[in-house]
Amino acid sequence: MAKKQILAPGVFAHSRAALTTHYAVMPPEGILESRIPGIEGATIRIQAAPALGAEFAQLLMDIQPGGGMTHPRNDGMQAFFYVVSGAVQLEMAGQSYTLASGGFAYAPAHTAVRLFNASAEPARVCWIKKPYEPVEGLAPPDPLVGNQDSVEKVNKHTQGRTWQHLLPDTDPAFDFAVNILRFAPGNYFPMVETHIMEHGLYMLEGQGMYLLQNDWHECWAEDFIYMAPFCPQFFYATGWGEASYLLYKNVNRDVTF
Repeated sequence: MAKKQILAPGVFAHSRAALTTHYAVMPPEGILESRIPGIEGATIRIQAAPALGAEFAQLLMDIQPGGGMTHPRNDGMQAFFYVVSGAVQLEMAGQSYTLASGGFAYAPAHTAVRLFNASAEPARVCWIKKPYEPVEGLAPPDPLVGNQDSVEKVNKHTQGRTWQHLLPDTDPAFDFAVNILRFAPGNYFPMVETHIMEHGLYMLEGQGMYLLQNDWHECWAEDFIYMAPFCPQFFYATGWGEASYLLYKNVNRDVTF
């Protein structure tokens, strides 16, 4: 008689996902597909939203050939697009741009944009959006388009850890920043950070260990992490290759009550 296999309770529901009041860790397989009217031929996964406690939204779009926004969209919010893979067309402020892998674009608030895939291959795009926080006497930013290949890699704090500022880091008109951080194998933060900025983090490549509050989480490419304001955080890269991630944070504004 064959011996019956005994499985540990809950083994089928094991997941690296975690949600607390201070952070969330979201492996890609657990983020279900969403649908947005006016966007067709695309799988949309909402990674961060006000329902999570975030003051921004972050979406990941897998766009099939011929898919994307069917018409220009203007929801009043500023937006940032980053092409993870493939290529897309972006219509913004009367101009049309081709954004290849590593390409990015910033659309000011109240700017109509249309993003679609005119190529023969699928494309993956990170879409970040939030209301703009105006400052009296300070003009809002203009549209911006670029590619990470033309952005300087700045060595900060420790050797082997670089930053690429996709949005100007010294311009106070911007109320958020988007950076690419890269870590050589074994590299790490110089300290445990605790600060007022909230984060949306999308792992682009590699793997590592993230300390969030008092908990360690292993993360790798395609994972998403949300960090609320003042959440203690620390990262070190593991594995044999470079680790990198796309990082959103709010900046350049006074405390509000």
